[in-house]
Amino acid sequence: MSRSIAVIVLAAGEGSRFRQVAGADRDKLLADCTGRDGAVRSVIEQVLVNLPASLDKRVLVTTEARPQAMRMAQAYGCEVVSIGTTGMGDSIAAGIAACPKADGWLIVLGDMPFILPSTLERVVAAMADDAVSVPVQAGEFGHPVGFGRSFGPALLGLSGDRGARPLFKQGRVVEVAVDDPGVLWDIDVPEALVFPRS
Repeated sequence: MSRSIAVIVLAAGEGSRFRQVAGADRDKLLADCTGRDGAVRSVIEQVLVNLPASLDKRVLVTTEARPQAMRMAQAYGCEVVSIGTTGMGDSIAAGIAACPKADGWLIVLGDMPFILPSTLERVVAAMADDAVSVPVQAGEFGHPVGFGRSFGPALLGLSGDRGARPLFKQGRVVEVAVDDPGVLWDIDVPEALVFPRS
């Protein structure tokens, strides 16, 4: 029996730290960055390109202020959920509400363009109904994070700016050891758009 795992891409945050440096009108999700495959795309497109083809239930959560991100997400097969707030808790709850019957949810941050597709697949493979699946790079928890079906009610109950990290205490945590610095690399400032080549 195959599981139905939904991907929730969070793209509602304002990116205020990025705007402070780059300019108030610069949206980090639309900034050009060179992916680990060498192709130049916007940050949000790099994230969408890396989603495994096997995960066809895709939801992008964003605000009305991001019509370009909405169009991009639709081009990559995402259902778009528009919310009136930028809080991470609100975003996660809205994403889960769009696909409450899934067997689990992979929470992907829209500003983390350098995660290897194989890492996403490994986190999904480690998911279980009663567990949180999280990549670990050099001893640090990273993203994306997979939540099994039993976490649905708690995820739906999130609100405000608080993310899902407190839920780690409510079930098993399956640590997926990876050699992928991308799981810790988010785009907070323009300098972060360049991933160091090893």
